[in-house]
Amino acid sequence: MEGNFEGKVGLVTGGGSGIGRAFALASARKGARVAIADIAVVGGEQTVHMIKQAGGDAIFVETDVSKAAKVEAMVDKVIEVYGRLDFAFNNAGIGGSLFTPTVKYSEETWDQVIDINLKGVWLCMKYEIRQMLNQGGGAIVNTSSVAGLVAGRFAGAAYSASKHGVLGLTKTVAVEYAQNGIRVNAVCPGRIQTPMTEDLIRRDPQRQAHNIAHIPIGRSGTPEEVAEVVLWLCSEAASFVTGHAIAVDGGFVAQ
Repeated sequence: MEGNFEGKVGLVTGGGSGIGRAFALASARKGARVAIADIAVVGGEQTVHMIKQAGGDAIFVETDVSKAAKVEAMVDKVIEVYGRLDFAFNNAGIGGSLFTPTVKYSEETWDQVIDINLKGVWLCMKYEIRQMLNQGGGAIVNTSSVAGLVAGRFAGAAYSASKHGVLGLTKTVAVEYAQNGIRVNAVCPGRIQTPMTEDLIRRDPQRQAHNIAHIPIGRSGTPEEVAEVVLWLCSEAASFVTGHAIAVDGGFVAQ
């Protein structure tokens, strides 16, 4: 497990699968100690097991990012075990009612998506930054989406609103804490091979073929490809980069 993250401590929410898991594994390979947070206990513990099998150091913290007390306890646990927090990937999120038009979208689903995808990112940053201020700096990356950059009928109102909101939140917090040594950026994945998209493929294979036809590179991305971008944003190689949203989408939003 070699790399330039030796001695660093990271936190990833939604680390039990998909992009979160890929990033956790990648940062551990670079030498970081990693806290995996997820509401899905089995998946989170599996990620920890994978890291430890490869010779890394990781813990699991069961967390509901929509609850302030849970998020505060999550960060406190990281500090209790590792003593610091150098970087965080706020990645937990849900799809909600995809393909559902606004007039048919339920208030219950709207609230759930906004609470997890947007409020959850805000809560995570609130408590992560509190610790980073105490230690003199850090790096944060938030997961948005191409649905946070452009409109799309597939996404559903709440998902699109939450992901657009993440970008506004990212920029605001980046400016607020730029002089405190804290960098805040966002990634905007496009069509990525994750459990969420695999479920969509099973439900509508023709839609998947249609979506790929509109990706200039001509294929879906992998969680590992997104993880590498997040890894760079968390590293000193990106020391002058803050307040930005990077699309990892095979050229989709460039059209």
